[in-house]
Amino acid sequence: MVKICCIGAGYVGGPTMAVIALKCPNIEVVVVDIFEPRIIAWNSDHLPIYEPGLDDVVKQCRGKNLFFSKDVEKHVAEADIVFVSVNTPTKTQGLGAGKAADLAYWESAARMIADVSKTDKIVVEKSTVPVKTAEAIEKILTHNSKGINFQILSNPEFLAEGTAIQDLFNPDRVLIGGRETPEGKKAIQALKDVYSHWVPVERIICTNLWSAELSKLAANAFLAQRISSVNAMSALCEATGADVFQVSHAIGKDTRIGPKFLNASVGFGGSCFQKDILNLVYICECNGLPEVASYWKQVVQVNEYQKTRFVNRMVSSMFNTVSGKKIAILGFAFKKDTGDTRETPAIGVCQGLLGDKAILSIYDPQVSQEQIQRDLSMHKSELDRPPHLQPASPTAIKQVTFVWDAYEAAKGAHGICILTEWDEFKTLDYQKIYDDMQKPAFVFDGRNVVDVDKLRQIGFIVYSIGKPLDAWLKDMPAVA
Repeated sequence: MVKICCIGAGYVGGPTMAVIALKCPNIEVVVVDIFEPRIIAWNSDHLPIYEPGLDDVVKQCRGKNLFFSKDVEKHVAEADIVFVSVNTPTKTQGLGAGKAADLAYWESAARMIADVSKTDKIVVEKSTVPVKTAEAIEKILTHNSKGINFQILSNPEFLAEGTAIQDLFNPDRVLIGGRETPEGKKAIQALKDVYSHWVPVERIICTNLWSAELSKLAANAFLAQRISSVNAMSALCEATGADVFQVSHAIGKDTRIGPKFLNASVGFGGSCFQKDILNLVYICECNGLPEVASYWKQVVQVNEYQKTRFVNRMVSSMFNTVSGKKIAILGFAFKKDTGDTRETPAIGVCQGLLGDKAILSIYDPQVSQEQIQRDLSMHKSELDRPPHLQPASPTAIKQVTFVWDAYEAAKGAHGICILTEWDEFKTLDYQKIYDDMQKPAFVFDGRNVVDVDKLRQIGFIVYSIGKPLDAWLKDMPAVA
């Protein structure tokens, strides 16, 4: 019986291992993590992450061939294949601060694997890591190997939060990179055999290590670039009276471009896009490619500009001040069908409004009050730490309240700000909401989810990203 151990029980490790256990009943899969509350949650009826379909998968396998444990060293020592899925945040200080990936957790995991191993192992990079990380990990393992043979593979994940289980069941491709040696090819085949239980063999792509590592960064950079491109167009659409939805629909019909990732919004978020692009920028700079670095850097800068532009539109349209005004924030997660708030545009928008002394009433169906408080009160460098190294309790912010539904959030508000495209926001009774708001009543739609014409007929002043401007907004400056 093949034994798999995954170090890291987060958004990647947990769902990926659960699906491997479901699809490979003859393989024992153990997910380990030093953060005990996370392991307790994985073993309970309330999993630590929200992902459609995940509950069912875990319940079918847990206790049979899927286990969650904090006994890290025991299970690593017993495993044939060790996946490493630890956090690789952007460095906050030292060489490469603000761009390079911090590989401290990865190095610590590699040293621990070397210390506890008594048999040969395949070590699989599952975290997103810089190109040539495998080489560094290889050196740590081989210099501490005590005669044990380690093979390093790169197996980057391409999951989209909200659809992760379906992405795992039916992936576009599975990418496995390894050394082009007899031992390396044998290790690649061993991992390929795991995935081929359910993934058609033609979708399993085998490459060298460096191609696999770079492909992950490149994929996220290309996706983020598409979002920044359409968001840059949204600013031009507003200035000219064009409709970004119509423009993106027209260009998406070109088969060379395609329709996906062309929805204008208040900006991209999630754990990967910004981190991976900054990592790519750093690698380009280190390899003497400043022009290439500058190109990718602009993708992140346009994303920041979009959030700032959105806040400026809000403030300028509300008589150039939101001080003391109640603003309803609908949605805080970075996208629908996930409770993840990492790099969510909502953080920047809320902080911008709080900076102008707005009073915020926040509603999100999946994000806890404590998580929102953490995001708004803690520095990003603190949020990037593992949970057990973060401050015990976040600071409460006086200007922020948390409510149980959208109607309560909007009651008495001057404006509504939609920051996540939850389906329920499309079907709200906006007449009821309008009746309970201060007048003039504003809707700022950062996700293009509302029927603009219908809301204007009710009486709202509506700003929707990239759509022709309300007559009210045409007289207001674009920048507060």
